[in-house]
Amino acid sequence: MARPRPESFDKAKVVAENRRARYDYAIEDKYEAGIALTGTEVKSLRFGEGSIAESYAEVKDEEVWLINANIPEFSHGNRFNHEPKRPRKLLLHQREIAKLHGAVARQGMTLVPLSIYFNSRGRAKVELALARGRKAPDKRAHEKEKDWKREQGRLLRQHG
Repeated sequence: MARPRPESFDKAKVVAENRRARYDYAIEDKYEAGIALTGTEVKSLRFGEGSIAESYAEVKDEEVWLINANIPEFSHGNRFNHEPKRPRKLLLHQREIAKLHGAVARQGMTLVPLSIYFNSRGRAKVELALARGRKAPDKRAHEKEKDWKREQGRLLRQHG
């Protein structure tokens, strides 16, 4: 029997967050993926450095890769330092990879990283979202709906 997935992931320390993704994309599903890093990349992330603002993920040869994520070189890394924008392999189950590949290929969806964080066990993880791009009118409607929900909450608190 499959283990039930938690509603939210165990984020002990968030390193990088892609706040723009929630505005540009309508998020359908979220996945927690491990990330294959070298030693200097982990040290750089532990110091809170890293950016996923312009990054995305793609499925290639039954593997998922994080493209264009910037993890700057570690200051004391000398010759063992890494390349800051190299593609990094994401670690997912085969069934999850097949599901993501089908959604991207057939439904025209996008794999967007939402955040990089360390869980309570100290492992670096990526919160990956299966998302559909929003057009400008959709963004305006989403903003209007969000504002109305905020106003509704205010009114209920005042008169509730």
